[in-house]
Amino acid sequence: MFENIIAQAAAEQLKSDILSHKLAPSMLFHGPAASGKGSTALELARSLSCEDKTTAASWSCSCSSCVRHRSFMHPDLAVMGPRGFAAEITASRGAFLRDTSSVAGRSLFIRSLRKLLARFSPSVWEFESKTGKFNPLSLLQSLEEELDELEKLTLENDTVKNLSALEKISGSLAANAFKLEDECISDTIPIGQIRKAAWWSRLTPSGKRKTLIIENADRMKDEARNSLLKLLEEPPETISIVLTAVRRESMIPTVLSRLRPYRFNTRSAEDESEIIRRIFRDTGTGLEAYLGQFMPQPPEKLLPLAAFFVAAAARSAATFAKGRGVSSVSVTLAALGSYCAPIAEAADLVRTSNIKETIAMLISHSGNFEGRSFARFLAVTLDLVSKSLAQDKPSPGHIACREIWKKRIGEAQASYGVWNQRPEPILESLFYRLREELAAV
Repeated sequence: MFENIIAQAAAEQLKSDILSHKLAPSMLFHGPAASGKGSTALELARSLSCEDKTTAASWSCSCSSCVRHRSFMHPDLAVMGPRGFAAEITASRGAFLRDTSSVAGRSLFIRSLRKLLARFSPSVWEFESKTGKFNPLSLLQSLEEELDELEKLTLENDTVKNLSALEKISGSLAANAFKLEDECISDTIPIGQIRKAAWWSRLTPSGKRKTLIIENADRMKDEARNSLLKLLEEPPETISIVLTAVRRESMIPTVLSRLRPYRFNTRSAEDESEIIRRIFRDTGTGLEAYLGQFMPQPPEKLLPLAAFFVAAAARSAATFAKGRGVSSVSVTLAALGSYCAPIAEAADLVRTSNIKETIAMLISHSGNFEGRSFARFLAVTLDLVSKSLAQDKPSPGHIACREIWKKRIGEAQASYGVWNQRPEPILESLFYRLREELAAV
């Protein structure tokens, strides 16, 4: 039980609570990203459903319940909530292709895909596309068919032919998964999903116990939070509910008071290196940084794109100000341009202040912000603005500029994460607002 969770005291406390029959019906796992909260929640669900009393719910237990839990096919498990999948899928695919004969490597890759597909279980899923036009049903069917094909290919013996076929089918699986994630995984949790989960929670389990896992539960909309509160007030006796969040204080007091908290700590570099070795059969010094390099748009690629956008906005604002009769470029706009323009130019991003050209360049170079990278792009952009202005002494213009960017980036993040708008119109609106407001700084 929990033997695959490395260096987290919370897992040991959970084990103790289970064995002593003191496990709370509803729990909060809180702690930094990549600290094992989600993996522990899944292990908790498997352990509570295990049918073999002689194995103490070990990871290798062969009972039918554990087998179905390990493959994300158990009807008593429901998982929901916003999170990124692209990096884990890509890293798992790499581990699988390095040794296609490894059962563990194949299982790792399949599980990374099943984590995404679990979000589309009828028990919790409510159709919600960012474009309003994309229907994922055919894509979900394609993914299931490709997973079946992957299983068949791993049983064949022609190593050379098999490797080529596995590279092709695993690449198609990853591409389809990225598209599904981009279009249908929201940054918030809508009320419809909570209502479906509450209805599912009250149905009789097929086995011993149901488990509902809500990741990043602090990102719920208000109406969804109120609906969840009703479930937490009177949870069915046959279900365990696990919420995860980075910060405990991000949960509202009325919800928090109904949860038993388990704190997950940042692990040592040695422990994280061991996790990377054991899970991905690779080397690395930090799990979050290791997974970051597998993102479709890694941080080192988003940085010059963000610098390009900041420099273009500053340049456009300066031109706009001159059109209003301002004779010289403000020190604040000059600070943004002088810091960001060299970063963008080093990546061969050509100077421009034209809004259409700016957005077209960003969309093209980011692959339309695949892998849900737009939210990270906005965060990097705001960080760059702060670093640009920090090079000079504080001034009223710098302070006003920073507040403008903070406000408008916050609106852009809400448009993307809450209202599910596409990056292109968000960038256009953001650029126009920044141009007018920065021109007055």
